[in-house]
Amino acid sequence: MNTQPQLLHARTALYPRDRRSVAVARDLTRITLADWGLTRRGDDVLLCVSELAANALLHGVPPGRCFRLDLSLDTGAVLRVEVQDSGPGEIRTPDVAPESERGRGLLLVAALSDDWGVRNREPGKVVWCEFRGCRTS
Repeated sequence: MNTQPQLLHARTALYPRDRRSVAVARDLTRITLADWGLTRRGDDVLLCVSELAANALLHGVPPGRCFRLDLSLDTGAVLRVEVQDSGPGEIRTPDVAPESERGRGLLLVAALSDDWGVRNREPGKVVWCEFRGCRTS
């Protein structure tokens, strides 16, 4: 018997290298959460999508390229968010000075999600985070 959760829902979108893409990715995520009946932790998910999309635009999307947002929900009720970009670079949680106005995005993702990480792809990378318990029923 297969005890591994299976994919229940998936949604993918590509976004251009444009500052407005962060808001559009967040809107798609909000609609997706409602469509899938995910009523808990929505604010955490939306904030993480905003941070990962903004990071992709700032650090990972070369001119003329896009970033990709993947949302998936498995039968174990784990929501996975992935943001893929084609830029170089290594992702690590920054050591942010208290007076700094930037650099807290991945700290927020780490604090709000149940798990997160980075994997390489050619070209670029995928930054992902997961949320358990988004469903109330």
